[in-house]
Amino acid sequence: METLWFCLVAVMIAAYVVLDGFDLGAGIVYMLVGRTDAERKSVLKSIGPFWDGNEVWLLAAGGTLYFAFPALYASSFSGFYLPLMIVLWLLIGRGLALELRGHIDSELWKQFSDAIFAISSALLAIFFGAALGNVVRGVPLNADGYFFLPLWTNFTPQTNAGILDWYTIPVGVAAFVTLMFHGALWVAYKTEGVVRGRAVALSNQLRWAVFALAVVVLGLSWIVRPSMAHGAWLLPLALIALAIAGWIGKSDLTRFVASSGYIVAMLVGAVLGVYPDVLPSNGDPQLSLTIHNASAPAYGLGVGLRWFIPGIALAAGYFFYVYRMFAGKVRAETDGY
Repeated sequence: METLWFCLVAVMIAAYVVLDGFDLGAGIVYMLVGRTDAERKSVLKSIGPFWDGNEVWLLAAGGTLYFAFPALYASSFSGFYLPLMIVLWLLIGRGLALELRGHIDSELWKQFSDAIFAISSALLAIFFGAALGNVVRGVPLNADGYFFLPLWTNFTPQTNAGILDWYTIPVGVAAFVTLMFHGALWVAYKTEGVVRGRAVALSNQLRWAVFALAVVVLGLSWIVRPSMAHGAWLLPLALIALAIAGWIGKSDLTRFVASSGYIVAMLVGAVLGVYPDVLPSNGDPQLSLTIHNASAPAYGLGVGLRWFIPGIALAAGYFFYVYRMFAGKVRAETDGY
C-alpha cells in the first residue's frame, strides 16, 4: 500500500510538471515570441483556460503527500520553509499578473504585468528544479526526522549543504531550459503566424541545450546518488522522446506530446533512483525517511484509496472536457478557439 501511494504521488507530480510546466514555459518565452500587445495576447490566450486548473495537480500532490506520508510533509515543509515561501509569492505574483493585466488600460501597467509574469515563471521553473535536486541529493535529517537548510552554505552537496550547491544549481538550470523548450512547443501548437514561427525557431535553438544539460545532470546525479542508476533503463525512452520533440516530429502536436513524454521519463527515472526513500539523508542513510517510516497507517491508506479513485476520476474528466472545449489555435483579435 505504501508503494502504491508513493506511485500515486509521483504520478500527480509528473502530471503537474507536464501540465503546469507548459504554461510556466509559455511564461518564460512570453516576451521572446510576443513583441506586440496582440502577439502577447495570443500567448496568454493559449494558456488562459488551463493555467489555474493545471495548478490543481500541485495542490492534489501536496494534499496526497500530507495524507499518505505525514512525516515527510511535516519534515519537508519545515526544512524547506524559506524556498516554499518564495514559491508561494511567485505563484501569487504570476497569477495576479495574468488576471490583472487587462484591468487597467495603461501601457506601463501592461509592461509591469508582463515582466512579473515572465520573471515569476522563470524563477518557479528554477526553484522547482532545485527542489528536485535537493530530494535526489538528500538533506541533513536528524534523529527526529527534521532538518533545516539555508539558501546556501559552501555550495558543496555534503552534510552541511544549503539549498543551492554545485549539484542543485545545474538541476535548476536544466529544469528552466526544459520547461522553456516545453512551453515554446505548446505556444507553437496553439498559435499561428509570426508568434508560432518565433516559437518554433526558439524550440529549435533550445533542443541541443536540453540534451546537453540532461547529460550533465545525469552524470552529476550518479555521482551524488549512485542509486540513480536504477532508473537508467528509462534513458532510451527519454532520448527517443527528446529526439521526436526536437528533431524528428513532423507536427506541432507530435513534438509537444513527445516533450511531455521526455519530462515524464526523466521524472520517473528520478523516482526510481530514490525509492524506497521519500526524503534521503545525505549524512546517515539510517535517518532517511522512507515509504515505511513516513507513511500513514495501512488502514487509513486503504480507506483513502477508496475516496481517491472517484476523486481523481472526476478531476481527469474535468481536464478532458476543458482541453477538448478549448482545442485548436487561438487568435488575439477574438475570444474564439
